[in-house]
Amino acid sequence: MNISQQCADVRPRARGTERSLARRAELIAIGRKLFADTSYDALSMDDIARQAHVAKGLIYYYFQSKRGYYLAIIQDSVADLVITAAGGTELPQVDRVHRTIDGYLRYAEHHQAAYRTIVSGGVGFDAEVHAVRDGVRESIVVTIAEGAYGRSDIGALARMGLLAWVCSVEGATLDWIGRPELPRDTMRDLLVKSLGGTLRAIEELDPAYPAPAAARRD
Repeated sequence: MNISQQCADVRPRARGTERSLARRAELIAIGRKLFADTSYDALSMDDIARQAHVAKGLIYYYFQSKRGYYLAIIQDSVADLVITAAGGTELPQVDRVHRTIDGYLRYAEHHQAAYRTIVSGGVGFDAEVHAVRDGVRESIVVTIAEGAYGRSDIGALARMGLLAWVCSVEGATLDWIGRPELPRDTMRDLLVKSLGGTLRAIEELDPAYPAPAAARRD
């Protein structure tokens, strides 16, 4: 499954009038901020309605339940992140890796509430939510693999190496948007160099996956 298909899977299909879609999008934007700062279990529907300044019934109307509301927020945020990070498919392989990392950081920087919701905003309480987060990790792994190796069907060791790098990027990015002491370009270059180290380690353990020439210079 390619990136565009994955995005189609996580973004809910639009239904209803233009006005109702706009209202739904507004509620999702509010929910991103709420769940970015407070865990899922700590927020009741009454809390959500009060902080969103809407009737509780309106949230039930659009999302049926608190879980449905949270899933919609996660799915919408993930789709935005994957689309942003996976762009630049027309670029050369190495340039695409740089574009992916820069797009990922740019999204986190400009959509901090959504990013925190994806990575840590109550994730783990629900197997389906956990699967959505795992899905975005796999999407980034696929994008990096296509940029580094020219293909996405990689072996277990290469996949695990890239997944470990992606998980480390999540933690570093959360800290970076909370304490933006580094410019985005510097943060990107740091992550690119750490990826180079990961790619060289993968090659050392499995020569079937040689690191790109650029990774050898990092």
